[in-house]
Amino acid sequence: MKKLVAILFLIMPLITMAQEDMSVHYKIYNTAKKAPATIDDIVNALDKADVVFFGEEHNDSTGHYLEALLLKKITEKYPSRSALSLEMFQTDCQTVLDEYLAGFIREKNLITEGRAWNNYKDYRPMIEQAKAAHIPVIAANAPTRYTNMVTRDGLESLNRLSKQAKSWLAPLPIDTATGAYYEKFVAIMGGHNAMGNMKIYQSQNLWDATMAYHIAKFLKTHKGFKVMQVNGGFHSEEKLGVAAQLKKYLSTVRMLNIAAYADDSFDNPDWTKFEKMADFIILTDPKLPKTF
Repeated sequence: MKKLVAILFLIMPLITMAQEDMSVHYKIYNTAKKAPATIDDIVNALDKADVVFFGEEHNDSTGHYLEALLLKKITEKYPSRSALSLEMFQTDCQTVLDEYLAGFIREKNLITEGRAWNNYKDYRPMIEQAKAAHIPVIAANAPTRYTNMVTRDGLESLNRLSKQAKSWLAPLPIDTATGAYYEKFVAIMGGHNAMGNMKIYQSQNLWDATMAYHIAKFLKTHKGFKVMQVNGGFHSEEKLGVAAQLKKYLSTVRMLNIAAYADDSFDNPDWTKFEKMADFIILTDPKLPKTF
């Protein structure tokens, strides 16, 4: 505890300074009210939720700054009841991640053996916060080799895997119900003709279901915890994707979602674009440099 207090004492002035500098580069809005909101409003809304999804643009520097700030505030309000869940680590790397958080291994081993994303620097502030505050971090994403397997051979191919391999995935069979999410996915892919067969959509569902399943699994054994899940925006916009799959694994779960976009309208949102996307939207200054 003394070590954590010392770390916070050292970094608090930097966080405060950064917050003052960054505040002109983003706006947060409550979509139901179509009105400005704050990070504290999001944290307070979490009183009535178990999971908050932060749907990011992976290269948005302001979005990454706000993720770290939100995690800090959640941890402060819910000490000993906060957890972080990340698309950016795959389920079969959970042991490596846990070993780093416990201080057993070096960061370079986390990055290499944990197969950290190339832009790990963007997520490092959250990992270091979690390590200092002893916050559980869920490596939530399906291993890429299995999503690639489904893209090639379909979901049925997963039945050939070992028991150990299947433990890293959502339970089979995985729901791939069509509907709003399917149509949205088709549009992103450029239409039915561009998408080809259903296998690529099945791999998307494996991705979503695995993240959702591991969040649900955590919540079932950690009653009263608040989980902050960070993923690409498409996975949780309109509470589809991971959010919809989570409801299937834990029907009582209460969710909030945030969608963050670098957008020219951040001072005056185009609500026809954003009102259905999330409970809170964060619009950031697109003129700021991207992280990659």
